[in-house]
Amino acid sequence: MRGAAGRWLLGPVAAVTEAWSEVRVHRTRVVLSLVGVFLAVFAMTSITAVGGMGRQVALESSERASGRSATLQLSAYPNGASTPQSTELTSRVLREAADRHEVAWRGFVTQGGSQVTVRFPTGAQLVSFSYVDPGYGTMHRAVAEQGRFLDAGDEQAFSPRLVVNRAFADLLGGFDERTPRTVVLGGDRPVTATVVGVMEVPYSDGTTPGAYALNSAAQAWGLVDPSTSGPPTLELWVPDADAEALSSALQAEVQAALPGYSISAWRSDDGEALEVVDLVLAYGVRGVGIFALVLGGIGVLNVGLVTVRQRIREIGVRRSFGATGGRVFFAVLLESVAATFVAGALAVALSVALLSYVPDLLVALLPAGVPLQDVPPFPVSAAVEGLVAATAVGALAGVVPATMAVRAKVIDAIRY
Repeated sequence: MRGAAGRWLLGPVAAVTEAWSEVRVHRTRVVLSLVGVFLAVFAMTSITAVGGMGRQVALESSERASGRSATLQLSAYPNGASTPQSTELTSRVLREAADRHEVAWRGFVTQGGSQVTVRFPTGAQLVSFSYVDPGYGTMHRAVAEQGRFLDAGDEQAFSPRLVVNRAFADLLGGFDERTPRTVVLGGDRPVTATVVGVMEVPYSDGTTPGAYALNSAAQAWGLVDPSTSGPPTLELWVPDADAEALSSALQAEVQAALPGYSISAWRSDDGEALEVVDLVLAYGVRGVGIFALVLGGIGVLNVGLVTVRQRIREIGVRRSFGATGGRVFFAVLLESVAATFVAGALAVALSVALLSYVPDLLVALLPAGVPLQDVPPFPVSAAVEGLVAATAVGALAGVVPATMAVRAKVIDAIRY
């Protein structure tokens, strides 16, 4: 049994060794024929990896603006004029609806809907404020350019905490984490607020000041005028698979609790659009890679045909000494497979080596307001696909030369 197992293992090893030795003998032609395969695998692997990094940039930018997948927006407005009582009722009903469905990540958001008087060193002016709950930072991947974003600890602070945009910070003379700036807010009832971070703010064009503050601080310090402010919107971060059903259920429940109100529930994130981009990127990269691999495979096929014609006498001698047709077929086929596999491995190795420096370069090239929070690693699937594609091309390109070698007649081959 042991001898049979040894012979079973020795056969494939001997075939691979023989194939590799033949590749080395014809290395000049083989190398020239493998240039196309090498470049195709390198392009497939690299573009797939870079595409993943680009997709992450697009994903994080989308999540900062619209929320993570899946983010629902739930709002309720009275058909008549909004009053402080109706705003309080709306907030309570929306909160209870989220509690019934046990939504862990949720928060009220008012984007740029309030004007607050800010006393800058150059003079007082009205500034658009956005009010959020502490969970907003996680739900929207809020990453400050300087300092930090608002968190739950700021609700216990002795003064309002602000995250402002660059225009706001410049009017205060800049931002320094070691000595946070303070600024006076309000007219009749002024309060001193502390700036804890700098970040772009929605609904501000970058040239006009804008700021974030917590909802709790806005209520506690009187930053919101109840007579002019409407009910806030409730954001909920839910599992993607439950988004559609939960949206319909929430709208129905809130409508039943608030008759005479206009209820809206919709999905605000771009998760579905990003899935389309992923499909286009995946099939586009694969299509270009397959076309390039086909061209490279044609080169390998041509070299294989020429090599078999030159070795026809050698093949005839081997057949006359008892080599079976299967042994000859697999020997010639493995030459092509071994060559393309090595070319694919070198291409993948070069791609990994080069792209290991790309994340740092990519982050350095991003604008200051678009930080990359989660840098994706090199995708293992891209490396595996490259190796499998290179091996498959070698196998397909080697079938025709191997078939020609088997069909060669022994007498004719020896006389050749």
